[in-house]
Formats: sequence, C-alpha cells, structure tokens
Amino acid sequence: MNSVKIKDISIQWLGHAGFLLEGEGKKIYIDPFRIAQEPAFDDRADILLITHEHYDHCSPDDIRKVRKSDTTTLIPENCSLEFKGDARRVAEGDILADGLEIKGTRIEVVPAYNIDKPYHPRGLGVGYIVELEGLRIYHAGDSDFIPEIEAINADIALLPIGGTYTMNEEEAANAAAVISPGFTIPMHYGSEGINGDPERFKALVHSKNPDINVIILIPDQFPSTDRTGHPFK
Repeated sequence: MNSVKIKDISIQWLGHAGFLLEGEGKKIYIDPFRIAQEPAFDDRADILLITHEHYDHCSPDDIRKVRKSDTTTLIPENCSLEFKGDARRVAEGDILADGLEIKGTRIEVVPAYNIDKPYHPRGLGVGYIVELEGLRIYHAGDSDFIPEIEAINADIALLPIGGTYTMNEEEAANAAAVISPGFTIPMHYGSEGINGDPERFKALVHSKNPDINVIILIPDQFPSTDRTGHPFK
C-alpha cells in the first residue's frame, strides 16, 4: 500500500522523502524524486514544495515531470536552482496565510536542520505544514529532533527515520510523542545507507503514546542509490 486516505485527504508516499497530498481539489507534491512514470496532466502539481537543494529532494528531472505551467513552487531562499514560472523563495518562519495563501492553501515554513551532523546545517532547508480539509500535515524535511519541533501543531506528521542524515527511529518516535498527531507516517528510509526500520518506529511510538496511529506505506519502488552509486542524503 503506497497511499492512505485520512478523512478527505489522500497521502501517497512516492519513496524517499517524496509525497503527493490530495485534498480540496488540489494536488501538492513534496520533494518528488525518481518518479518512474510521468503523471497525466491532471495528476500534476498545483503546488510543489521543495525542502532543500540536495539532488534527492530537488531533482530537476522529477520536477519537470510533475510541474504544469501554472504550478506554484516554493523553494528555500538559498536554493541555487532557478525556476521559471510561479516560483517563490521561502524561509523558516514564513506563514502563507491571511491573503498570502497559495491557491487557497495555508502553508507554514518551519525549521529543518541537523544538530550533531554536518549534512543539513541550519538555513540549508526547511520543513512545511500544509493545511488541507481542516487538517495540518507536517513534513519534517531532512531534520534531527530539533527544539522547534516542540512548537509543531499537526494532525499528521511525516517523519524521517533513517538515522544517517536525519532522525533515527527513536528520535523520530520522540518527535511524534511531542507533536502528538493523530497519525504519523515514517519516511526517508529504505535506501542503501538509510536503513530505518518502520516497525521499530511504530513500536517506539506506541510505547510512548498508543493513541498515535502509525501508518507504514510502501512505495511502488524504493530508490537505492544515486546515479554514481552513492547513498542518498
């Protein structure tokens, strides 16, 4: 199962950190990567969110597959890739609401960084909170369990568990316990060098808060390594 419907929102895990959110008649892609089949025009992005410029999160080939001429793309302000069309630079702390909504969708830009790893210094990337159908969906980006997570208010949390470049299972479970969403979905694992165990994450979450529903999705195809054989970040 690569997708789940939570109330009126469909959430599809595309593999790695990539997701497709559908609700309110809109399709929102986050970090699409290694999209095997180009979506039909009607299945492409109304909104595209990029967390940071690492190639396995900001992939030009995959961005071209999912974008339309009127897609609105949000990218971190220090991302070096240039976009044509409706592309907007964002930074942590931005709140796109109160007249600044993106196609009627409230989006909050939140911190995402490593504390004790060199891969994602603060300022490199961001996470997002997207409001659809009255629910708040938090995509943590490539992040450790940072202090700012304590302020996250979300109904659904998409959390990395790989542990090499992000939180591991235990840290992500701690993050879930702090956020206390109704649902959490693990991501950023299953690739070579990123060997997070979703079942361990589920057990750890339930040991801390049995009321959190942990949904383990299986993408159609896990990516393994990059084109040079190096593991993903």
